[in-house]
Amino acid sequence: MSALDALDDQQREAASTLRGPVVVLAGAGTGKTRVITHRIAHGVEVGAYTPSRVMAVTFTAKAAGEMRGRLRQLGVDGVAARTFHSAALSQLNYFWPTVAGSSAPGLIDNKVRLLAHAVHDRGLRWDTATLRDVASVIEWRKVSMLSIDDAVERHPGVTNVDKTQLADALRAYEALKDERRRLDFEDVLLACAGMLEAEPRVAAAVHEQYRHFTVDEYQDVSPLQNRLLELWLGNRRDLCVVGDPAQTIYSFTGADQRYLLEFTHRYTDATTVRLETNYRSTEQVLAVANSLMKTQHGALQLSAARATPTADVPTLTRYRTDEEESSGVARDIATRLAAGVPASDIAVLYRSHAQSAAVISALAQHGVSATVLGGRKFFDIPEVRQAIVALRGAAVAPSGREFIVDVRDVLHSLGFREDPPEASGAVREVWEARRALLQLAEEAPPTTTLREFSDELMARAKSQHEPTLDTVTLSTLHAAKGLEWPHVYIIGCSEGLMPISYATSMRAVDEERRLVYVGITRSERTLKLSWAEQAGARDRRASRFLTEIGTGTLRETAPSATRARRHR
Repeated sequence: MSALDALDDQQREAASTLRGPVVVLAGAGTGKTRVITHRIAHGVEVGAYTPSRVMAVTFTAKAAGEMRGRLRQLGVDGVAARTFHSAALSQLNYFWPTVAGSSAPGLIDNKVRLLAHAVHDRGLRWDTATLRDVASVIEWRKVSMLSIDDAVERHPGVTNVDKTQLADALRAYEALKDERRRLDFEDVLLACAGMLEAEPRVAAAVHEQYRHFTVDEYQDVSPLQNRLLELWLGNRRDLCVVGDPAQTIYSFTGADQRYLLEFTHRYTDATTVRLETNYRSTEQVLAVANSLMKTQHGALQLSAARATPTADVPTLTRYRTDEEESSGVARDIATRLAAGVPASDIAVLYRSHAQSAAVISALAQHGVSATVLGGRKFFDIPEVRQAIVALRGAAVAPSGREFIVDVRDVLHSLGFREDPPEASGAVREVWEARRALLQLAEEAPPTTTLREFSDELMARAKSQHEPTLDTVTLSTLHAAKGLEWPHVYIIGCSEGLMPISYATSMRAVDEERRLVYVGITRSERTLKLSWAEQAGARDRRASRFLTEIGTGTLRETAPSATRARRHR
């Protein structure tokens, strides 16, 4: 079976173009990860690639792990599927002793804490929020490859911190970091790039090791990341970049979509492939997404892979207050759950974390559990760690029974019961976490041993490959990127939230539009937008993005006055 089988025509064109430069413009839900992995597998299959000489770069450890998993399923092992930072750190640790005659500096574990110590010595007493804002300036400066003076001049600034203080803080941070012989996250990229530029033998070794490069989410690369990529490439041109300019939502961290948009200007002979067939969403959801982006130059126009004439038309609901909006959304979710929809199929998305509290409270009133994306990680939950230790202990002397029986016995000994508690909050969260462990066991092959299962849990914990909890997901639009749910609610579709109040330039508003687009395209089947007319004593207006979408693709609905029965 060929790696090109089961690909559509556009995907097959991208996957069969093995020599770069290649740019794949991949719209939301069009199968870009499939294209990347099948392209690499096809290259190995026909002898064009040696796995150990392929580097596939992405932006999160989770995405890199998923890529490695898919490649293994395709029979390909040995590809370096990594984040920019993990690849750079690996090279830094390998070459530093040869270049410098000593081990590489250690990494700082908390930038804000080190910054607090540095500015304290300069007589500055800043609160944690201010320290976090200054730390973000440090990160932005480095990924933008700017000097301290240039960064302070170009950055919009930090509240209650003047430019002189900001420059002083940045210098104090660098001095203390150097004194302690430490590197921060961004220094890893800078140091690796500097080593490749200054040491021809290091560059030659890297060029010999890696011959073929693929970069996912290329619209999110920063100047520093792109410079490091150029150094990895050297004078070679075997590069495939994959991205979607309509999903550029991290400009505030230094991401620059121009590298994707201008790729064919830098490589005039590049092959361009457009992926516009969406396998995720209904045509009704895609109509909303396309309407929002119709005025944006070069935006991909998505089409649904399957016709869905009877699918729900996305709705827009206007509420009087934020509290009524949260309550209305919670009632609607409770009704879905009562009808048998799994909680994990539902997400509520918003612009700001501050909007989550009211939704959590409203859901709790209906007995609905929720998980806030970006909150405490699954494998950091004490009860999960306790269960893994207990399972490893039980694996030392297996009972001889089916391993799923042993898993249940261990979890029951820790207090787990099959029926969920009626209460929400911490007790319900612990139950959901233990239930997720049991579900992983139920999904494992029947021949799995308890030792193999506990080893798999340890591997998942190390790579933060978290299971899906059967809870409603709450997430900011930023954190939702790359994810999908059958049922999506987007709340707070009003001016001041979408776009956010501090987005005053056209460039900033365009980024806010792309952020809403990302939220819309997370939905597989149903999409419900809503907004509230009042925030306390202040009146609000509907988001300009709703006007841009228009009424042709949205059905306006009135808030439901009925109370859904309590979900248990």
